[in-house]
Formats: sequence, structure tokens, C-alpha cells
Amino acid sequence: MTIKVLVNGALGKMGSETVKAIEKDPELTLVAQVGKNHNLQQLIEDTQPEVVIDFTAPEVAFANTLTIIEAGKHPVIGTTGFSEAQIDEIKTLCKQKNIGGIIAPNFAIGVILMMQFASQAIRYFPNVEIIELHHDTKRDAPSGTAIKTAQMMVKNRTKSQSAQTVKETLPGSRGANYQEIPIHAVRLPGLIAHQMVLFGGEGELLTIKHDTTDRKCFMAGVLLACKKVVQLNELVYGLEQLI
Repeated sequence: MTIKVLVNGALGKMGSETVKAIEKDPELTLVAQVGKNHNLQQLIEDTQPEVVIDFTAPEVAFANTLTIIEAGKHPVIGTTGFSEAQIDEIKTLCKQKNIGGIIAPNFAIGVILMMQFASQAIRYFPNVEIIELHHDTKRDAPSGTAIKTAQMMVKNRTKSQSAQTVKETLPGSRGANYQEIPIHAVRLPGLIAHQMVLFGGEGELLTIKHDTTDRKCFMAGVLLACKKVVQLNELVYGLEQLI
């Protein structure tokens, strides 16, 4: 049997690419494509998907995720902009409902590797900054990918590198400081999604960089999440939890 999937935000750039990928995958069945003018809750009831993918906008993603979980379906959330408090609330609800889900700031395998390499490098290069560049229609800044990268690096610091409490990421900010890791956000037409993690040492500079040249690169991760999430009974944050 195939896994039934509903795509919310199907008319957007990521959503439309996701629809194409699902239609080509023999293990998945697309049961509905939802746009902003549709009633998500009603379409879930009408089509009964097992998995609901959300590629919408930060201002509605949290409410959408709660709707999906309350309906007893598995959320696969690619929309970014969640606060840590919102993620914790979603985790609690999934635990109560015994439902598996995922919130992934990025679905590209190369990005997951970049994050993991960066979390290793910080043990040797404590002086680090992140520069992320995205298309001019991306609404959240800094990006969820940049914030997740910083979170992973902070967890892997040595005891001697422990940071003081600094201003956390501010919604809508083009510059932020997450636990003493500066994040710089660029929004320009012509870009898709790009990130550099720069480590400075005495007499040397280490740069870990990832460039997205086509949104197709995200699809392997999206499809993997759809197949893995039905086996979970809790929410995970980050695609690296499934690889």
C-alpha cells in the first residue's frame, strides 16, 4: 500500500515541486493539493491523508501544524519561522496524540551535511559567523536553516567555549546573535538558498558552504520524511534525525 499525502501550499514554488515529486514516487499517493483559499481542516477530513506536508508561510504554519495534528495526521513541515516555544508546544501535542511528525528547516541532504560538518568544526574553531542568502520573497530572516546550524554548533561546543547568554534571534531581523554566533541574512532577487559558515583561526579561514541551484535538491529529503514519519510516535526537529 502507498502512503496518502496532502500538500498544503501546493501552488507555491516548493509546494509545486513537491507535488511533482510525489506523483513520480510509487510509494506515495497524492490525495489533495491545497492553496491558501482552501479550508485545510475540511480537505483533511474529505481526503483522509496519512501525511500532510506544509510549505506555506511563517504566519500560518504554526496554526496549520496544530490543525494537522488535531486531525490525527502526520505533519511534515518545511515552512520555517517557528519559535522554540512553538516547537516545544507541537512536540507536546504530538506526544499526547502519539503522532509522529517532523519540522525541517531544510530538506537538502547537502545542507544536513553542512550542519554536521560545522558542528564538528566549532570544537577547533570557536570564532564563527554564519552568512545566509535567500530570494527576496523569503519572509523570515534569519532563515530556519541558519538558526538550526547555530543550535547544532552550540550543542557541540567544548566546555571552555561555553557562551554567555546573548540576544536571541529576533523575528524579522536581518542580523541576529544566537549564543554568540552572529548570523547575517541577505535577501535579493536571483538567489534561491545559500549558506556559508565561516570559521576564523590564527592565520587561516575555514569556510563550509552550500548552494542551492534548483529546488529539486530538496525533494529527496521531503520524500524520505513522508516515508519515515509514519513510523514515528513523536515530533522530531531537523531532517538529520531521520538519516
